[in-house]
Amino acid sequence: MIADVPASPECRHLSFRFAREQWEKQQYHALRRAIFCQEQGIFEGTDRDERDEEAIPIIAARRYMGLADDVVGVVRIDEPAPGVWWGSRLGVAPRYRSKSDFAAHDVFPNDEPPSRRFSSVGATLIYKAVSTAVALGCRRFYAHVQEQNVRFFRWLHWEIIEEVTLHGRVHQKMEADLSHYPASDYVHEQKHALQPA
Repeated sequence: MIADVPASPECRHLSFRFAREQWEKQQYHALRRAIFCQEQGIFEGTDRDERDEEAIPIIAARRYMGLADDVVGVVRIDEPAPGVWWGSRLGVAPRYRSKSDFAAHDVFPNDEPPSRRFSSVGATLIYKAVSTAVALGCRRFYAHVQEQNVRFFRWLHWEIIEEVTLHGRVHQKMEADLSHYPASDYVHEQKHALQPA
């Protein structure tokens, strides 16, 4: 009899950080593939593109007994023009999508979110992404947001710019209100980690 390998247990402590170790980058791409290729069917085979060459990969990693050991959320940011940044490939593992009772490490001062708006894994990834870009000189931050997520982004202080169709699906081009995303305190001490995946 062959038993299924049990899923890793859920954990209250999550580290929001730049994917820098090989296992982090592998799990970052595996989770993206699971969400955007297998679950949503937006891409076939792989969701990687030319932006991955310059993008900064950001992860939410389960922190078990003080060590990160499982990637449960992903997003990437890149700067195609000076001061203009984009976020994309935001995704959270299904078991963590509704999780709100977690401690977020390496993102907020004193590990405390500034408001309850940033109390989900997805919202915390967005905060980490935008505040990182602001620390690196961002003046405008955009994302193409799927229709079902527009209300969530509006709750997080984003505004719709225009409607676009990408990969056969309606998206809204949205812009973050940077006044709600102060520059991250965690960028300068980890600049050596900011290498493309």
